[in-house]
Amino acid sequence: MAVPNQVQPSTPHSCPEPPVPRPRVREKLTKRQWLATSLGTFAVLFAAWFAVTETGLVSDLFLPSPRAVIGALAERAHAGDLWSDIGISVYRITMGYLLASIMALALGPLMGVSARIEAALEPLFDFIRYMPVVALVPLTILWVGVGDSQKFLIIWLGTFFQQVLMVADAVRQVPQPLVHLGETLGMGRFAILTRIVFPSAWPRIYDTLRITLGWAWTWLVVAELVAASSGMGYRISVAKRYFETDTIIGYILVLGVLGLCFDQAMRALGRGLFRYQKAER
Repeated sequence: MAVPNQVQPSTPHSCPEPPVPRPRVREKLTKRQWLATSLGTFAVLFAAWFAVTETGLVSDLFLPSPRAVIGALAERAHAGDLWSDIGISVYRITMGYLLASIMALALGPLMGVSARIEAALEPLFDFIRYMPVVALVPLTILWVGVGDSQKFLIIWLGTFFQQVLMVADAVRQVPQPLVHLGETLGMGRFAILTRIVFPSAWPRIYDTLRITLGWAWTWLVVAELVAASSGMGYRISVAKRYFETDTIIGYILVLGVLGLCFDQAMRALGRGLFRYQKAER
């Protein structure tokens, strides 16, 4: 009786192909790579700006050349206006932002841990934060005049209500087992809030403070554009009357540099405060 042929499995003699690398969603960069990429972005934008203006594709009235902008800033700096405007605006942003932040840090954690305080205040704050701050500028002028107090009030109105709600949300994200642990150890409400809840939520709260600092700069410029006799926004408003586009763009760039410096300073401080957290880029 013939034995049926059995199919023997073939054994490949070639080496198996290497696995295809899986795409990475979040690629890590070294500090040098990150810095080079960031500077490259600014370099490309500056080169495009230079090319568009030097070739005459856009009128100088609408977009002056980088040389014209630098010249306007140099003229303002030589006259002393630039440094005076920067000093006044930095003073106003510092005072208004600190006022809003201190109040948010005092009230936000209470809203995050107390359902009664949350029910009493959160709907009201949600209602207020949707009001356009620009529409309140005339009222602030009637209430406190056109001095620095009015600038502080505008910054506070545009920053505080956002801050306090974000701080309260950061507190609510504290893991509940940590709170139960404090209760098991016999800690009171104040001790749980100050020794467990707030330290645990502090990294997210700090991110809130850093993000809202950018909003505070926006509201400062709005206040100085409408009613002021000094500051960065005031100088932009005056330049607009005389079609000094180079001065307008120059001051806008200075505002961007100042905001970037403030943001990077807060980032550096945060890395020092929260070294226990692994920062992932």
